[in-house]
Amino acid sequence: MESIVLCITGASGSIYGLRLLEVLYEKGFQIDLIVSSAGALVLKEELELSVKDLQEKFPKVRLVSEKAVGDKIASGSRLVKYKGVVVAPCSMSTLSSVANGINQNLIHRVCETALKERVPLVLLIREAPYSVIHIENMLRVARAGGIIIPASPAFYHKPKSVQEMVDFVVGKVLDALRIEHELFKRWKS
Repeated sequence: MESIVLCITGASGSIYGLRLLEVLYEKGFQIDLIVSSAGALVLKEELELSVKDLQEKFPKVRLVSEKAVGDKIASGSRLVKYKGVVVAPCSMSTLSSVANGINQNLIHRVCETALKERVPLVLLIREAPYSVIHIENMLRVARAGGIIIPASPAFYHKPKSVQEMVDFVVGKVLDALRIEHELFKRWKS
């Protein structure tokens, strides 16, 4: 069974993290889930869900505290066995910490470890507009080997609902990890 680390931070767009969790869970992935304290607040505000609700809905998911910096997924020798690390949504604060090698919690540490071990790292950025600092931080992470995906839905597939727009973005994350899906219709010329 393949494993994924999924992190939900305090950016708006917790629906992306939830949908990704649903899809990966349905596909049978072993998921280590880290929800930052700010991520928990946004999850409650936007979706009226608590971390406890996630535990109940996804009982096979391993929930790890952002404070557990000594957890096994912080170790490069353990993380190399993972299909990837995803931060969805990724706050600008988390992006900044990852771009600058600052480890204030387990999410930052796991991202740093993914970069050094060449484990795919996907940051689903949810912010608008970008400042020059945001853009420079995205460039730093991309140069280090991370994959930056803006939470920007496309419209060529003519989405008819917010869910279809969310699925498009989540599908792009899955594409980056080379995980097959049918969340949206591919571009046809």
